[in-house]
Amino acid sequence: MSNRLKSFFVAATRQNDGKTMTSLGLFSAILKRFKNVAYMKPVGQQYLVVDDKKVDKDALLFQHVYDLKDDFSHMSPIAVPKGFTQSYIDKPNNEQAVATLKQSHEILTKDKDFLVVEGTGHAGVGSVFDLSNAAVAKLLRLKVILVSLGGIGRSIDELMLNKAVFDLHGVEVLGVIINKIQEDKYEKISSYVKKGLERQGVDVLGCIPFVPMLTNPTIETIFEKLGGELMSSKVGFNNRVEKCLIGDMVPHDALSQLEPNTLFIVPANREGLVMAALCGNLLDSELVYYVSGIVFTCGKILHPRILELVKRTHIPMLLVEEDSFTVANKITHMLVKLRSNEPDKIKTVQNLVEQYVDVDGICERL
Repeated sequence: MSNRLKSFFVAATRQNDGKTMTSLGLFSAILKRFKNVAYMKPVGQQYLVVDDKKVDKDALLFQHVYDLKDDFSHMSPIAVPKGFTQSYIDKPNNEQAVATLKQSHEILTKDKDFLVVEGTGHAGVGSVFDLSNAAVAKLLRLKVILVSLGGIGRSIDELMLNKAVFDLHGVEVLGVIINKIQEDKYEKISSYVKKGLERQGVDVLGCIPFVPMLTNPTIETIFEKLGGELMSSKVGFNNRVEKCLIGDMVPHDALSQLEPNTLFIVPANREGLVMAALCGNLLDSELVYYVSGIVFTCGKILHPRILELVKRTHIPMLLVEEDSFTVANKITHMLVKLRSNEPDKIKTVQNLVEQYVDVDGICERL
């Protein structure tokens, strides 16, 4: 390893705390300060198959966003398939995995100035096959940045619990980043978290506010989740969804409830409601589309003439068998992940980290 190489390991107190979002923003900030930067996701649990190789989804995201040239086999050296944990418990041996991680790390860091390493979930994830985040950070001799959701009591408790696991492995926790702090509580939470963690000897490296648009899914994301039959082209698949509206009212009331970036969920036999939903899209093309997309429920198909009218608006349409309330419930409980084809979100994340995280302070301490 080059003496000039700097690196850190990003972990979280639990899954879905914004670890990947924070890592993506940190990577951008590091690129402004260092020329040759690499990314590594040592152990991945959610992967896609690319050229017959299992590649972690986060590694794919980073490759697409930052046009990284390193081989996927080193950026994502271990992808854990289904059933692996049971097989490992029957025959526990991680020597090959350890060797693979070391080799990938060595290759990635050659001629590099900086390496950003992203873990999987909290400190203990991977313990079942002896490759927890803490164990991997120790193996690769990395200092750790912990990411936690915005809060006071629970955040501090969970941060200290995770820090204890890293301490047990002899891994230094560089500091913590508090993520997704509600705007109206930002000053209070950031102040008290800093005070509370200072008492524990833990540095707060940044406090990032919650930005609602980062949690808004696109039509593409929702349609993939719901399945069903696509009734339109893919034009408009990047439309943002800020509100879901179930078509259980009279058309007149629907007009007053439709807002920009609304997903309309309605049985196709409610033609009056469908026509009302089209008004914003048909009458003024300069407006932000009132309807981002339409999900037709209960397996009912529109009258052919109305279907043709809807197609003229280029509104994405999906037909599903479930009822409207089941569909709305599925969308409500969706987990929205950052995607490479959402440049506005990516830019927002990059700006948030640059503005609210002490990146220079992190670099100086490595």
